[in-house]
Amino acid sequence: MGRVGFIGLGRMGLPMAQNLAKAGYEVLAWNRTPKEVEGLTLVGSPREAAGTGLVITMLADDAATEAVLGEILEGLPEGGLHIAMSTLGVPYSRALEERHKAAGRRYLAAPVFGRPEAAASRALRIVVAGEARDVEEARPILSALGQEVHVVGERPYQAHAVKLGGNFLIAGMLEALSEAYVLVEKNGVKREAFYEVVRAFFRSPVYENYGRILLERRFTPPGFALRLGLKDVRLIHQAADTSHTPMPLAHLLLDRMLEGVARGMGEEDWAAVLKVVEGSAGIGGVRDA
Repeated sequence: MGRVGFIGLGRMGLPMAQNLAKAGYEVLAWNRTPKEVEGLTLVGSPREAAGTGLVITMLADDAATEAVLGEILEGLPEGGLHIAMSTLGVPYSRALEERHKAAGRRYLAAPVFGRPEAAASRALRIVVAGEARDVEEARPILSALGQEVHVVGERPYQAHAVKLGGNFLIAGMLEALSEAYVLVEKNGVKREAFYEVVRAFFRSPVYENYGRILLERRFTPPGFALRLGLKDVRLIHQAADTSHTPMPLAHLLLDRMLEGVARGMGEEDWAAVLKVVEGSAGIGGVRDA
């Protein structure tokens, strides 16, 4: 089925790369911290991974992507394709499009919705934007990684705007659900009973999954670390500022997550924002004991 380069073998990237290998691709993988992984061919540099002609990046943020971009552009052959599946800032994604064009390389944005368990089970929802021919070339690969592929535009940055919009909704849901849990508990209702009502009324896998994580206080190991949630909320602010979009709720979310990181929760799941809400309501000490 061909060779694919893959850069970034973290909690999300590793199962994604392994799923490509299971689908029959020869995966040439590079990670900043070397790790032996069955089914993947480890290479010594991002340049080597990009030499396949099609390379995927699944990295933490803009800075991590920028750190390897020079080697990617050098390693990709003329007309080679870079698929950025990380959550990136909209201005940075715009700049990536121009830099790839200037170098004679192609760039496609395909950020994902889903936690590590969804990546492992090929249940990711993938948001794609870019030129039509690039989308069609990438579609078999993306279909091997997720259960749904949504094409949202012809400019790559549009996919990252959609991803940030989706993460804003998830972060807002975490805040609202945390506040609601505390509210009903302080009025004599068990959180479990409220969860069953929410699950039946909203019938949303996102509410059901995160509602259960909050109930069970499954903050470690993190599916998505709070420090990364803070990073994404900052990217949401950046996108709002550059497009002159008022987002008052985003300011509250920034303060909540910043407080959580300041209190040492940065490596916990971003659902740990519940502890910040509980602390504001005067019950954090009991819950954290």
